Amino acid sequence: MSEWNAMTFEGKPTILRVVKDQASEMFALAEQPDAWEAPTACENWEVRDVIGHLVDTMEGYFKAFEVARAGASAENAYGLLGMHERAGGEARSFRNLSQADMMTRVRADFEKMQGILEPLSEEEWTTMIVPHFYMGPVPAFIYAAGQLMDYGVHTWDIKEGSGKAHALTADAADLLVTFMFIIWQSTIHPDSDTTPFTIGVRVSGRNGGDTRVSVSESGMSYEPGDIDDLPRTPTSRVAKHRLPSGHPPGEYDAEAVS
Repeated sequence: MSEWNAMTFEGKPTILRVVKDQASEMFALAEQPDAWEAPTACENWEVRDVIGHLVDTMEGYFKAFEVARAGASAENAYGLLGMHERAGGEARSFRNLSQADMMTRVRADFEKMQGILEPLSEEEWTTMIVPHFYMGPVPAFIYAAGQLMDYGVHTWDIKEGSGKAHALTADAADLLVTFMFIIWQSTIHPDSDTTPFTIGVRVSGRNGGDTRVSVSESGMSYEPGDIDDLPRTPTSRVAKHRLPSGHPPGEYDAEAVS
């Protein structure tokens, strides 16, 4: 279902539609009078900090596309491992601005970002290389994925902070699947225990399937594949963990995930 794979041009209308839907929902939540300083699921972030993060991110995207179109050289990437701390600080740096000013700014930034992504041609979507502040040179479609993660996941964060029952929308979740393995692969902490192990991940939905994920001193690798040789749990979605070396051959640990 290539229209649900945003790494392809066929998926472009789908991801931009879903991003718009998620942005509209987030803005409706954040502009409520009592929402601005409400907690979220993000550590040390209030709703106003989510909006600050989006403003900081999108205005950085504008600069990145300017550099790409000018053919200029970009600065070295900051790296994803330091993103949590830096992005958190940048998000909170807007706290001196009012809710009205920030909501006006984030809406204007969103429209400008859509104005950059929507006209991209089929060739530009997949082959135009744009320097990302944290990841370095990436194809243009990664910026649409970044918008999906920001508006989809952070809308979830705002709802989670409210304590009310909610869920990530099915459309956003399905689109995120193709990108999450890349995020995992790129954010392994250097101090992590990399004793070799393998897990099998089964995902349902439009981009569902079975994926074998291996971790070792070389990092993380993944590929679609049969996971039937890994243990099963009586759930529809499972993560199956092969125990590190030192355990008897064939011994496994399994945990269910939702």
